[in-house]
Amino acid sequence: MAFSSGPILIVEDDPNTSTLVETYLQKEGFSTLTAFDGEHALALARRHALSFVILDIMLPKTDGWEICRQLRKVSDVPILMLTAREEEIDRIMGLSLGADDYVVKPFSPRELVERVKAILRRTQPQTAPKNLILVHGELILDPIKCKVTMNGAEVSLTTSEYKLLHTLMSSPGRVFSREALLGRFYEHGETVIDRVIDVHVGKLRQKIEEDPAKPQMIQTVRGFGYRFAERDEA
Repeated sequence: MAFSSGPILIVEDDPNTSTLVETYLQKEGFSTLTAFDGEHALALARRHALSFVILDIMLPKTDGWEICRQLRKVSDVPILMLTAREEEIDRIMGLSLGADDYVVKPFSPRELVERVKAILRRTQPQTAPKNLILVHGELILDPIKCKVTMNGAEVSLTTSEYKLLHTLMSSPGRVFSREALLGRFYEHGETVIDRVIDVHVGKLRQKIEEDPAKPQMIQTVRGFGYRFAERDEA
């Protein structure tokens, strides 16, 4: 099974442990990012479309509990928590905050990688097939005809606006960073500022939202990026 191409963020203040985990993940073909404190971890999460987070509990500046809380406010990225303590209350607290798994130090790096793979298999976002008609209320996107209608009337979109809408509608509820969205449009390393996405979003909202100033479908996740509303939010 092919996993998401986004990097795995390793949040661990011990350099030896961080390097060990990073080495084993990279051997399995994963790309990685590392942070040694909570503030840096949140900054990286805002800038990158992460596929997974390995999160130590005991961190300087901002602890793992708070990092988990902050991430869960804006993202469903899988989180595996690390701790040197074996108390049941730690495991219960981590899971109650939305963590997907819990590993006690010392641990086998091989087992850790296998747990990461297992969680990714279980939580991999289910994106819509490329030829599936996407419907959200009165908004309909037909990828076979490359046609978008709103309230029965065809909506004229640029190529970039169409790609943006198709990407967002295919994964309702998923938060996309500006960088991740740019990567869908500019795949050959062109130098483009991330605010280009804001321009496309603004124009798209003008065409499909009932009130572009108060968008209900293409939602801003402050500090992270954009997401398309889930169907039960219509």
